Amino acid sequence: MTYSVAVSGASGYAGGEILRILAAHPDVEIRTVTAHSNAGQPLIQHQPHLRSLAHLTLAETSPEVLAGHDIVFLALPHGQSGQYTDALGDTPLVIDAGADHRLESVADWDRFYGGDFHEPWAYGVPELPVAGAKQRERLVGASRIAAPGCNASTVSLSLAPGVAAGVIDPSDIVSVLAVGPSGAGKSLKTNLLAAEILGTANPYAVGGSHRHIPEIRQALAAARPSNAERATADEGIRISFTPVLVPMSRGILATSTAPITPGATDDEIRGAWEAAYGDETFVQLLPAGQFPRTADVLGANTALMGLAIDRAANRVIVVTAVDNLVKGTAGAAVQSMNIALGLAEGTALSVNGVAP
Repeated sequence: MTYSVAVSGASGYAGGEILRILAAHPDVEIRTVTAHSNAGQPLIQHQPHLRSLAHLTLAETSPEVLAGHDIVFLALPHGQSGQYTDALGDTPLVIDAGADHRLESVADWDRFYGGDFHEPWAYGVPELPVAGAKQRERLVGASRIAAPGCNASTVSLSLAPGVAAGVIDPSDIVSVLAVGPSGAGKSLKTNLLAAEILGTANPYAVGGSHRHIPEIRQALAAARPSNAERATADEGIRISFTPVLVPMSRGILATSTAPITPGATDDEIRGAWEAAYGDETFVQLLPAGQFPRTADVLGANTALMGLAIDRAANRVIVVTAVDNLVKGTAGAAVQSMNIALGLAEGTALSVNGVAP
């Protein structure tokens, strides 16, 4: 069976990456691409690297245009997807690459985003440990999927094995991320101009204001054993989260640390990550003493992870590299689509990056 696909926000970075991956997918046909201000223009004008899709023209983003497809991908800024998802009730599979369907807490949505709250969908991070299982199981047969925030999934994948195994204390997590500006989207912003970012590193959303914080807490809470006692889902999970914009177009290098649980041995700590990801294709723990570079995952649907145990500081350190547009967004979306449809999970997705 060939599935018909529509991609909204197709002139942006996330939409373009979804299209790049789907263009090589043997089970889908990209029939419709939509945009807002760029509607009516050739797709190739905005995505000149997508030569095989040069025949497509950007249509207006509307429920009527998106309806009638087997699969709809929404690659829109936060707060914009909901108006379309409400009107796509007859679409068999809708995947939102925005934030509108990620959070379970209305209070968190109001605090970090604002506007209308929409129901949470199945979270599109298949490898994430969830109460003794994997999020993958919740994606099988799903009709509505929320692709993750790139920073959020990177940090969550980094620490969830330790939370699930009880070898780290999630009440004192510190994460510092080097991130590329493509994660901020394609809209022109002064702080993202080359003159502003070349040759410098710029912290932003400092002091607990980044919108991915509640998403991380939600994911780590879900990683706890199902019998964990807590008054609220994310009680006791505290994170200091600081992203730093660096002059690379793609990539996230997340350095996350947390205290070691009293009594946890080095073998138990490393064993928690080995057990979580030892059989995974797209999340790989490197050998002891090795740590990834963002260059190693460029263009790949791979999260590479290095782990260190600092007994002097009594902390576990996890360094994870992803391509924010692939494993962080579009790759996770397509991987989740494959699972939902019962296709081979890795279809059209590569573990191989591009070098140099």
